[in-house]
Amino acid sequence: MTELLIIYHTRTGGSRQMAEAAADAAGDEATATLLPAAEAGPDDLLRADGYIFCAPENLAAISGVMKDFFDRCYYPVLGKIEGRPYAQMVCAGSDGENALRQIARIATGWRLKEVQAPIIVCTHAQTQEQILAPKEIGEAELEKCREIGAALAAGLSMGVF
Repeated sequence: MTELLIIYHTRTGGSRQMAEAAADAAGDEATATLLPAAEAGPDDLLRADGYIFCAPENLAAISGVMKDFFDRCYYPVLGKIEGRPYAQMVCAGSDGENALRQIARIATGWRLKEVQAPIIVCTHAQTQEQILAPKEIGEAELEKCREIGAALAAGLSMGVF
């Protein structure tokens, strides 16, 4: 069975809910492995057949823990995962576009193939209290995450990518 690796980081729960929704939907078609970015490493990337990267946007960039994951893994897998499919999801307070660009640039360096349009879930958190508060992602947004997980897993299992 093919493996879809979903790597995420979260502090307030939003990205975790998104990643879990994608993993739950993917499980019917592929082995869905859900890993926090702090625990994921090059061996996990090498073992998997495809990826979903799910990160919060902090201060107009991907979160530091997610960036650390990419920093630790970039060179050890460079040239070894080319052509593998990926998708990305970002949980943002207002924008999210720069985080998408950062992940896409890293994926381009790895020569990954984007197979699903990225999604941004905007929580509209603007004050310090709202930003630091636990997030509750709505059902409509979680359904989009499920669709990405299911579609990527189905494509992997059918050998489409």
